[in-house]
Amino acid sequence: MSLFNRLFRTSSHFTNNQGGKNMLNIGIVLGSTREGRVSPQVGAWVKELADNRGDANYEIIDIADYSLPLLGEPDGDASGVAAWSEKIAEMDGFVFIVQEYNHSISAALKNALDYLRVEWNDKAAGIVSYGSVGGARATEHLRGILSELSIAHVRVHPALSLFTDFENGTHFAPKDVQVQSVNDMLDQLLPWTEAMQSVRTKSTSETA
Repeated sequence: MSLFNRLFRTSSHFTNNQGGKNMLNIGIVLGSTREGRVSPQVGAWVKELADNRGDANYEIIDIADYSLPLLGEPDGDASGVAAWSEKIAEMDGFVFIVQEYNHSISAALKNALDYLRVEWNDKAAGIVSYGSVGGARATEHLRGILSELSIAHVRVHPALSLFTDFENGTHFAPKDVQVQSVNDMLDQLLPWTEAMQSVRTKSTSETA
């Protein structure tokens, strides 16, 4: 095992032996809704890499597809909240595509997280971020929020640079090393997702 793998506890592969319709459902959440965003490019790339593994059902979840006004805003059109709740409840785990705005996550992502609670609880998540410093500061803020929502977030964190993984800051062109980084993150995410699924099952049986 390489020094990197020993330090960060990554593995070369993870096999989810549930198979077929019983495979874990992982939502790839696009964390930006602004015009001109590049998160769809990043999300599509992550999904392609993930689908090639064949170890879970991966799905893009775009916050922009749901009507989620600022939480508590009077007269806001919150018609998308029920669908948002249903979609998140269907997922066993998540990969958050996170962009850094003023050293933190986007307001749209924070708002979407705040709308729900039990739908997030006792699940697992990985983070793929981007920004001038790879989105590192936004990721650290997000980790605190995920902890409060009882989401187990894995350590390995693909951090994409606007200077080296994008052309002119708009066209996504990741370096080859980022492919391994995403797979290492997923290698950690899948076992944690299975473990948290067991936690949810135990909690349900105890309250039944």
